[in-house]
Amino acid sequence: MRSLLLSGLGVTYRNSSYFDATLFRDEIDERAEAILDRAGFPGLRMDNFSFADGATRRPLLRPPDPTPHLTSFTLESILEGADQEYLRIPLEDIWAEVAAAPDVHVDVVLLSTTFIWNRPMMAKALDWARSHVPGVPVVAGGQYSNLKYMNIMHAHPEVTGVVRGDAENALPVLLQTLAHHGDLAAVPNLVWRDGDRVRINPLEYVDLEAHPSPSFPGKLRIAPYESMRGCPFDCKFCSFPAASPKWRYKSAQKILADFERYLAENDVESIEAMDSTFTVPPTRLRELMQILPSAKVPRWSCFSRANVVTSSEFIDGMLAAHCGHVEIGFESMHDRTLKRMSKRVTAKQNRRAYELLSNSDLGFGTCFMVGYPGETPEEFEVTRRFIVDEHSGRFSLHLFSISDETMPLWHDREELQITVEDVLDPDSAWSHIGMDIAQARKLQAETLDEVRRRNETAVASLWQREYQRPLLPTVGRRSNLILEKAIERLAMCSRDYGTIQEAAAAVRSQVDRLREMGVELDPGPLSGSRR
Repeated sequence: MRSLLLSGLGVTYRNSSYFDATLFRDEIDERAEAILDRAGFPGLRMDNFSFADGATRRPLLRPPDPTPHLTSFTLESILEGADQEYLRIPLEDIWAEVAAAPDVHVDVVLLSTTFIWNRPMMAKALDWARSHVPGVPVVAGGQYSNLKYMNIMHAHPEVTGVVRGDAENALPVLLQTLAHHGDLAAVPNLVWRDGDRVRINPLEYVDLEAHPSPSFPGKLRIAPYESMRGCPFDCKFCSFPAASPKWRYKSAQKILADFERYLAENDVESIEAMDSTFTVPPTRLRELMQILPSAKVPRWSCFSRANVVTSSEFIDGMLAAHCGHVEIGFESMHDRTLKRMSKRVTAKQNRRAYELLSNSDLGFGTCFMVGYPGETPEEFEVTRRFIVDEHSGRFSLHLFSISDETMPLWHDREELQITVEDVLDPDSAWSHIGMDIAQARKLQAETLDEVRRRNETAVASLWQREYQRPLLPTVGRRSNLILEKAIERLAMCSRDYGTIQEAAAAVRSQVDRLREMGVELDPGPLSGSRR
């Protein structure tokens, strides 16, 4: 029995229309070319910059290091542990339309939907399977199919089944059953076709404490990590608990053992905890802060909630435990919006966490949202002013989307007058009592523009994940934020200035700023004299 595993990440930020006509695009328009020509850098592109790393010059904007995709390696660990033969094609190759058909026979396609978030993406992956491995049954699993399994089974007859929830036990049993033409009714967690009927088998949960964490082959710079499944919170904009209803988590001792193993086996430099919030339960966090400081483990990063960051002692404890970065979903700085979200934090707690983190050596990023149901432009303005006028460091500003019909916010549908063009497509238009998607998009773009133009120390997380970070490994975190600000202002000059002359002056200014930081244009015509 040979499986073809299709898994990987979703479509990247570079597809955002926000970057149209800027230097972040491979092809730029005539106005941008005219700006560069006036600045004295005709033909400049963002990949023309480099820096000295010892005796070697390295590109500033480098492709990111190959980082294991947690879902892919979890599935590969399951297959290898069950002695199942498989080959893998990254979903990224399917989105880019460069994936080739396997050159060997496969018996089943295993499609991971963890980073699929709408029907067009699902259809594209299935279309690829249908055309490149025709007649081979498809089994889906992961976040999207956990929520949409009945829709998938009805819309896509080529899908033989969907594995809901944990795959550690269910997937090996399923493959053995398929290989021996056994009874699919005996496979836990499986949704499957029984003639014209769709049958749903009972759910079984894996004991995360007893089950071994995934293993990674060879040396690795960054390792992803999962310390829990499910979530103890009920934020109304999140359907994650519906996909994994039972909250379970690994003990502090198991986390320590895993971190030590990844350091010993893979020489890992850092570990990225991918959980929605790593800092709960508080008893586990307290134990981690007791046992990690004296352990030989890599630096690690995690997601947290703002109300956990209560004192400088907490931050000191995280630093002592080898934590290097914390990402926090503030979402809003308006209490009414936070209450509608059932976020269970206040704007005051957000501000306290921000002030503590911004005065510390712990790296951090904040996440905000625009357009949550009920939020008015006036309410969002409170958040906007905080980001523009006060924020320092990395932040992201996401456009609200209705990802599926399981989101708890639907309980407020009548009160907040929520309408959506297509409930199964998170990219479709929506409106509510506060604003519609067009207004939210406008507010998002205006805020990003205003931060870039007016705030010297806040840096939007938009384009950076396309590249290896830190961009400039020869300097520290704060210097890299300054560098990223200069790169963004340079790349977006055609958006930020009304005249070609003003934009050209800005290009020269940012190139000079980069040079001061040791970043130079590659030798050649681009570094010639200015006009």
